[in-house]
Amino acid sequence: MGHNRVVNKRTNKIIIMTKSTTVASKAFVAIVAAAMVFSLVAPAAKAATAEELQAQITALMAQISALQGGTTNTTTTTTTTSTCAAIPAPLTMNASGASVTALQNFLIGAGQTIPAGATGFFGGQTKSALAAWQTANGVSPAAGYYGPVTAAAIAAKCVPTTPTTPTTPTTPGTSTDLEGEASLDRFELEDADDTDVSEGDEEVEIGMITVEFTDGDAEISRLDISLNDASGSTSDAWDTFDSVQLMVDGKVVAEVEAGSKDDYLGDEDDGILRFADLKLVAMEDEEMEIMVTATLQDNLDSESLGDWDLEATALRFFDADGVATTEDGAPVTDDTATFTIEVAGENEELKFSLGDNNPDSTDIVVDETSSTNGVTVLEYTIEAEDGDIDLNELSVKLVTNDNNIGDVVSDIEIDVDGETFSDDTVSTTTGTTATYTFDIDGDVTIDDGDEVTVKVMIDFKRQSGNYTNGTTIKAEVASTEVDATDAEGADDLNASQLTGTAVGDVHNLVATGILVPVDGVTVSADTTGDNDQTGEFSIEFEVTAVEGDFFITDNVFSGTTSANGIAYLVEVGSGTATTSGVLSSTGDEETDGVFTVRDGETETFTLTVTVDTSATTQARVTLAEVNYTDDTDGVTGVTGYAPTPASDFRTAYKNINAN
Repeated sequence: MGHNRVVNKRTNKIIIMTKSTTVASKAFVAIVAAAMVFSLVAPAAKAATAEELQAQITALMAQISALQGGTTNTTTTTTTTSTCAAIPAPLTMNASGASVTALQNFLIGAGQTIPAGATGFFGGQTKSALAAWQTANGVSPAAGYYGPVTAAAIAAKCVPTTPTTPTTPTTPGTSTDLEGEASLDRFELEDADDTDVSEGDEEVEIGMITVEFTDGDAEISRLDISLNDASGSTSDAWDTFDSVQLMVDGKVVAEVEAGSKDDYLGDEDDGILRFADLKLVAMEDEEMEIMVTATLQDNLDSESLGDWDLEATALRFFDADGVATTEDGAPVTDDTATFTIEVAGENEELKFSLGDNNPDSTDIVVDETSSTNGVTVLEYTIEAEDGDIDLNELSVKLVTNDNNIGDVVSDIEIDVDGETFSDDTVSTTTGTTATYTFDIDGDVTIDDGDEVTVKVMIDFKRQSGNYTNGTTIKAEVASTEVDATDAEGADDLNASQLTGTAVGDVHNLVATGILVPVDGVTVSADTTGDNDQTGEFSIEFEVTAVEGDFFITDNVFSGTTSANGIAYLVEVGSGTATTSGVLSSTGDEETDGVFTVRDGETETFTLTVTVDTSATTQARVTLAEVNYTDDTDGVTGVTGYAPTPASDFRTAYKNINAN
């Protein structure tokens, strides 16, 4: 483990010094100040007047006095500071440390802009801010170089103040109360939860650093990381990234620029970025998680796409005694996090599925002589993944059984997340299917990870003269309709990015006649006899009369022949079956064997079927048809009604032994 240890001389902490140390420190300050005066006078003698030089010297002397002020004894020294503490010169590009932080804080306080903040690293932003200040304050040349002339100009702006008690830092994980002699015990760099990132992403996670110290608490002051193309191509980090951040507890604690060669340490091809003056405190034997995030540039070249490696190359920390340790070997470089940069929008997806409140198959009562409007026949959801997606067009297909769509449907609308859209175009109004396309025009945006609910609502034409009782309607968003969806994320979504289906149930349209609702069905299956040789199946269902009184005979038969009474189907696994059935009802029998269902009322019917099989096998029974008429004899003018969906009017299989 390579490291070195030095005494912490950071200016933001009170230092306990002996008398000899204090004197030496004052002497050092005086020597540095004299050197600054000499370097100031020498090059500027020809350009500055005597009055200007005198003003600069006076300012420097005031600064020296501020640095040396206070009382001295054999144990401690209390110093007086200024609103902009002494900042030793020179400082230039790629410099780092507390002096750079002090310069950055002064520039920010003076109204200059450093987007990354006081990071402690002298990069392009600091240089630009310093040059702007020099221009504004008549310092020439305004080159963004911090030398003695600029130091004197800044010192002249300072007003001495008495230092206040330091406040508790607000940066997550920071504290000034350290204990022990810390040593780095654990350093792990792991992949982020999602290793796929896209060009243009902002503060996207690219790796997680976990550190742990033993034998004491530690204050992390500096972290160096590197970004390199894992494929070994010629892509450059500064052509790929805009900035890199460190986050603790979900808050950005440090950020460095990464979009210029000057932002990188040493040989820029090594891709090393430095986070300085962090002041992150890790308590003894407690894990600290530091998330590394990055903001990527837009419209990357193909060379920048693909796999990238994130590594940590050095870590510097202080213990409670102010002893600094720099780790630049194991365990810091043991791990690498890898992530993949993709074209923006490559993983975006819209997922279609049935909604929780999609209406079950039912009978829709329509009017004989006027339209029936706003009936919801399908409800589905659309979910966006890996990006915010705008909807431009949505399509829905309607299917009937034996009527032209144009004879049944007068209008169709969709409600998307509370906003209603009318159909824009329709493929055809003849035939039993039609696809309707709705112009959303980007008015609905689905945020990444969110979903919207879509309701399909139909206005039905009057039944008289257009379609018959028993006409069915179904709405769906199947694969072909999904592919017809027009949506846009980072780019237009293609067919492979539109997944799932939303196929609604079949609904019966009834203007006059009977309804047999799904939610009124109860089925059972059992066996009787000494050796379970007879199967007994029961289907209980409800019948509601619409726009008139209707009559059903107690005739029960196997098959689907259109006749009066109740038809059922028997399915057996093997062999043949002998069946018989009986029907009972709560309806009145005004004519013997004919049950009555009054207009607007509901009666309960029970079909019981016995089954004998020639071989040991399984059997089940389905209610196939309820035949009714408006004639009291129950026979004249019979109309067949097939309950849907058939699966809800079917018993379970039951094992029956051979008879």
